[in-house]
Amino acid sequence: MTERRPRKDAVRNRMAVLAAADALFNRRESPEDLTMADIAAAAGVGKATLFRAFGDRTGLLRALYEARLEPTMDAVKAGPPPLGPTTPPLARIPALLDALLCFKLDNRRLALALEGTAGAGPYRAANYERWHSLLKVMLEQIPGMADSDFIAHALLAATRADLVEHLAGQERVPPERMRTQLAAFTARVLGTRPTPGSNAED
Repeated sequence: MTERRPRKDAVRNRMAVLAAADALFNRRESPEDLTMADIAAAAGVGKATLFRAFGDRTGLLRALYEARLEPTMDAVKAGPPPLGPTTPPLARIPALLDALLCFKLDNRRLALALEGTAGAGPYRAANYERWHSLLKVMLEQIPGMADSDFIAHALLAATRADLVEHLAGQERVPPERMRTQLAAFTARVLGTRPTPGSNAED
């Protein structure tokens, strides 16, 4: 049976909704203030169209998050070093975590809203298992590395949206210092030195 392709107007509506949601999230102080009605009005579609396409507010948040994350995921799947699959794990893991931290910094409010709706922090968010599985596989390739499942969770915990928001928002830690601290932490976990140019502190 041939898989049905989405109608052109459905694809167009979906793109309009994501663009409208993207713009609105960037302008609002808190994502919680943004309703499905707001997004539907900005996109020029009915609320019913919105719910058919995304299911609920969490579905819409997830779709917007995934759209923003897509370039990073493309680099991880098939890109050049240091994120791409040809990079050895000891160099790729710090690069992946740095990219994830930079993404969370650039998308703080959206990441916080999505991870906050997951029911158990970030752990049930759609993309969490993807990152965890990828890190676990890379850790298993490092000789002598034990407990790769737990270590993958621990490394990802350093990029949690609520931690990023606390450090960047409440404590006013500059982004470059956060990246340096993450590089130093990752190096200690992996038993390596921070990547050149990170200026990580021991």
